Amino acid sequence: MNFTESVNYIHSLLKFGVRPGLAGMNALLHFLGNPHKCLKYVHVAGTNGKGSTSTAVSNVLINAGYNVGLYTSPYVSHFLERVQFNGAPVDEVVFARNVEKVRNAVNELENSGTIITEFEALTATAFLCFNELECDVVVLEVGLGGRLDATNVIETPIVNIITSLSLDHTAILGSTIEEIAFEKCGTLKENAAVVCSMGQPEEALKVVKKTVSSVNGSLVIPEESNVFVLKSDIYGTEFMYKGEAYKTPMSGVHQVKNMTCVIEACNVLKSNFNISSQNIKNGIEKTVLPARVEILSKNPLVILDGGHNEDGAKAFYEAVKGEITKKERVIVIAGMMADKAVESSLMPLMKKTDVFFAVTPENPRAMKAHELAGIAIKYSEKVFTVENIKQAVNISLAAADEKTAIFVVGSLYLAGEIRDYLIEFLKKFN
Repeated sequence: MNFTESVNYIHSLLKFGVRPGLAGMNALLHFLGNPHKCLKYVHVAGTNGKGSTSTAVSNVLINAGYNVGLYTSPYVSHFLERVQFNGAPVDEVVFARNVEKVRNAVNELENSGTIITEFEALTATAFLCFNELECDVVVLEVGLGGRLDATNVIETPIVNIITSLSLDHTAILGSTIEEIAFEKCGTLKENAAVVCSMGQPEEALKVVKKTVSSVNGSLVIPEESNVFVLKSDIYGTEFMYKGEAYKTPMSGVHQVKNMTCVIEACNVLKSNFNISSQNIKNGIEKTVLPARVEILSKNPLVILDGGHNEDGAKAFYEAVKGEITKKERVIVIAGMMADKAVESSLMPLMKKTDVFFAVTPENPRAMKAHELAGIAIKYSEKVFTVENIKQAVNISLAAADEKTAIFVVGSLYLAGEIRDYLIEFLKKFN
């Protein structure tokens, strides 16, 4: 099995299981020799901020000299962004070899009536890869929810991190913030050491505190009184926390919430690993992620963002609103999933938009471009429906100059679809 075949195999499996729960995942791992039990973990759950938080913790540990596995989702440009070793995608040969092991196990289990899903197979493959690569620690990002997520088969991690909590995936996780928090807190196990993002909704925080108490855990929440933001624009964020200065190239004040979680989680990790304050600063300063307020061009200004829910979209708008005031024209290219809060997510940006292109991302859950245009026309005078996102990019850039800002937003699926094309196209301008 080569790499392409291995990815095609993973994608060929069901998205969701016949029955919710961890029975299938546990059966698969048991068949594979329980590779997950040989590793140490940082387990990261939450609604927004999981990717940047997980990546930053991984970078800190790498900077401290450890071999680190990182498991995240989804990916933007390359499938193996999801399974990394020491800051880079795992070797394709290693990945394919372990997918073959998983495929053999899946076939045997299906013969006995146990159906394995795509995410379960990928998670099991990641455990096998991390074992083969002899990781000192794995930063494990929850895929969906937490309580019934395939990553939740691990025993008590060194530290649990709960990032920003808000409404998302309500059809699966629940329609209230308390229900969402309950699912995320399902990752907490006996004697859990928990770091929770500051600024949580009060209803969510009550659930977190109650759950931590029920498992005899410890809870750390960074205090906003210890934070002072020195600078925040599209080029990065500088802040003080407990008297220490930190820099992140990731823009938006919301990143301060994520990075203070990273700092406190690394303080917990010091009980198992030799981590210095400089390691923490270096790791945070190195952390960048594609399609998170990503500047692809300065002239014309082109920013790509995959914020896919209301809180994510609000964070994006807060990060770029300063640039909006400087520009004479704002062009937005947007595509979203139909199961998201589309209007409330995009409304602040649409109100400031001069030209709006509605597109349909290549995903079965995508909202059709004409439906999105029907929402946008309430707020923007010039709204166009374009089925081909490359066409929208071509039209926008043909009309752009130094007084123009172009924002491509709405979904990581959309970002992954267009990012490489944008980068190549923009080489003509820079």
